[in-house]
Amino acid sequence: MSPNEARFKLFAARRSRAAAMPFIMFAALIDMISIGLIVPVLPGLVGSLTGTKADQALWYGAVTFAFSFANFFASPVLGALSDSYGRRPILLLGFSGLMLSFFTTAMATSVGMLIAVRLVAGAMQSNISIASAYVADISPPEQRAKRFGMMGAMFGVGFILGPIMGGLLGSINLRLPFYAAGSLALLNLLYGYFVLPESLSADLRHAIQWKTAHPFAAMRRLAELKDVAPLAVVVAFCGMAQFVLYTCWVLYTTFKFGWGPRDNGWSLAAVGIVSAVVQGLLLGRILKRISVRRLAVLGLISSTCAYALWGAAISGWMMYAIIFVNLLGATVASTIQSLISGAVDAQDQGKTLGAVGGLNSLMAVIAPAIGAPLLTMVSHLPKGDWRIGAPFYFCALLQGAALLLTVMHFRGERRRRLAVETVT
Repeated sequence: MSPNEARFKLFAARRSRAAAMPFIMFAALIDMISIGLIVPVLPGLVGSLTGTKADQALWYGAVTFAFSFANFFASPVLGALSDSYGRRPILLLGFSGLMLSFFTTAMATSVGMLIAVRLVAGAMQSNISIASAYVADISPPEQRAKRFGMMGAMFGVGFILGPIMGGLLGSINLRLPFYAAGSLALLNLLYGYFVLPESLSADLRHAIQWKTAHPFAAMRRLAELKDVAPLAVVVAFCGMAQFVLYTCWVLYTTFKFGWGPRDNGWSLAAVGIVSAVVQGLLLGRILKRISVRRLAVLGLISSTCAYALWGAAISGWMMYAIIFVNLLGATVASTIQSLISGAVDAQDQGKTLGAVGGLNSLMAVIAPAIGAPLLTMVSHLPKGDWRIGAPFYFCALLQGAALLLTVMHFRGERRRRLAVETVT
């Protein structure tokens, strides 16, 4: 190959990778809108199939647990499959799973049927971790934190539009948002099939080792990365807090402030606005001024305070105020993920980020088993009682522990670096 041909080939590859980023961002946007649509109304749908508030909280936890349990075991398998066959077919499988789950949920007539549907959907859907691996494939190391932030911005925009649409449609009929979400998932499937390019070149793919394609083996991959293994624990604590919040937000605001689907839709949209603005507009600029490590610490401080204040809020407007003050809390996931991603080579991005996804899935399995019982215990209390915030106080403790571990890890890194410099 002549030098000119080599330069042309390199230019074409770079141009293709640059073009792929808008494709995956649009796919992520549609995906998150469809998911966001159902968040304000799924607890209400469960409530329509149960009796008391305590039963509603308990069975909603079971429905949430079913999806997370199946996803926990399937996520590393799907990550390994994406390393072997490419990201695109696994993303298409996930879009198909979402579409079928939404349409079937819309027709559910019992809690048992909801649980069965969520089990199937969880087994097929691993879009977030595969999309993260896709971004890692097409991004040079120095741009990963910024591009993970761009992906986070798409998730945020999805959670602006999705919950608003879900809340408005849910105020008409609780099942209508599920039909709308299924239609969007179908659109994403068609878009992915006809437009989305593959990101993983053939020379970077490798055969699957089935004996290690299970969640516990996948998570050992994180433990093997000794330089960032403590950050895996931080991911676990932050993921646990996040999923307890997801499990409890709608029922918490319903029990404490009497909110319905529309109010919850707007509040979740506010969370999406903050995420989109911070990760899409501010994150790149912030990283020009402070390091990824310092930003991770500041973000954890902010989110620890936010969880405690959400739990103690005595009026609905305070929830919005805390959402908009907690700007740096929206940077934690991107900063920690970029540090872990930077510790592995290109061939293992799918496996490693799949392991991160599996770890988050494990936290999503455990979170409903903690958050739902906490809500059940306080469901009898009158509106406005500070004790209804018990799940959020628990989240604040988790974020505080994550903050402590992160600071200790970074100090250990600094000591090791200084020791090496002294020796040399």
